[in-house]
Amino acid sequence: MFAPAPYFLKDVSVSQVMIQVCIALIPGIAAYAWLIGPAILVQLVIASLAALLAESAMLKIRGKPQALFLSDGSAIVTAWLIALTFPPLAPWWLVALGTVFAIVVAKHLYGGLGQNPFNPAMIAFAVCIVAFPALMSQWPSVGLQMSLLDQMNIILGLAPRVDALAGATPLDALKTALKLSDSNVDIAQLLANQDIFGNFAGRGWEWVAGGYLLGGLWMWQRKLITWHVPVAFIGALVVISGALWLYNPAQFANPLFHLFSGGAMIGAFFIATDPVSGCTTPRGKLIFGAGAGLLAYIIRVFGGYPDGVAFAVLLMNLCAPLIDLLTQPPIFGMKNKA
Repeated sequence: MFAPAPYFLKDVSVSQVMIQVCIALIPGIAAYAWLIGPAILVQLVIASLAALLAESAMLKIRGKPQALFLSDGSAIVTAWLIALTFPPLAPWWLVALGTVFAIVVAKHLYGGLGQNPFNPAMIAFAVCIVAFPALMSQWPSVGLQMSLLDQMNIILGLAPRVDALAGATPLDALKTALKLSDSNVDIAQLLANQDIFGNFAGRGWEWVAGGYLLGGLWMWQRKLITWHVPVAFIGALVVISGALWLYNPAQFANPLFHLFSGGAMIGAFFIATDPVSGCTTPRGKLIFGAGAGLLAYIIRVFGGYPDGVAFAVLLMNLCAPLIDLLTQPPIFGMKNKA
């Protein structure tokens, strides 16, 4: 497929891109299911069904062709990102509610695919963590010996939710320890607890983040994304966390912890790179990624939430149109911007 000179565009459909994004998520999902628990597979199914039903209903209301849009894979990608950022033992209705809200409100009420100014998956996360903070904070302890059937019973509400079965993420554990301890608490000593923090970023979670990193690099190799946003996001996160860690290692965690805990890797490669709600110019992508990484760290360390990736991305979504406007390159053949 040829575009106006001097460019050549590869003929790639939306469905092909979305399928490849789902494939890129598989290493992280596999590590998640193996180390954290198979409940994540149940949540992926629940979110996918909710997304397809909501998508179908909205397409019918808007008079759009069902087969064309249901098969493009965009709803499935949104569903998977929601399932992977929600607690795996969250009740089924919470995952379904967040997914329906993302598809109906954050996507279709703004005009559908390509028109939404905010990342739908992050809108779902932000709304649910504000509305249901307790449920969004219940994460399973790594190494918990529970069968898939037992986890399904908890998700479906067929078994009581036992507080002992849920723990905090490494980010939440670190923030809670700092709040409950006096000002002399040493983060380096806290991170030495391998039962919670593993080798460097959270027992089990560091491998999940590694899976997302692997999938993200594969997407970059396939040219589904450019390097600008992930490099800027990771670079900003490393610079600010490294500077504060060098300044006071007893009060601030090292950059490796921040990179491989929470949603840093999935945020850098799969969320902040959304071409619809993010920036499109090369310089704009660098500013967008750096801003998201900086805001994510500030919210993590100084804000009220353990992880700030969702709110950081949404705040940068607000800035994306202005960033693109100010970073537009000159039109081909002209020295200055139009």
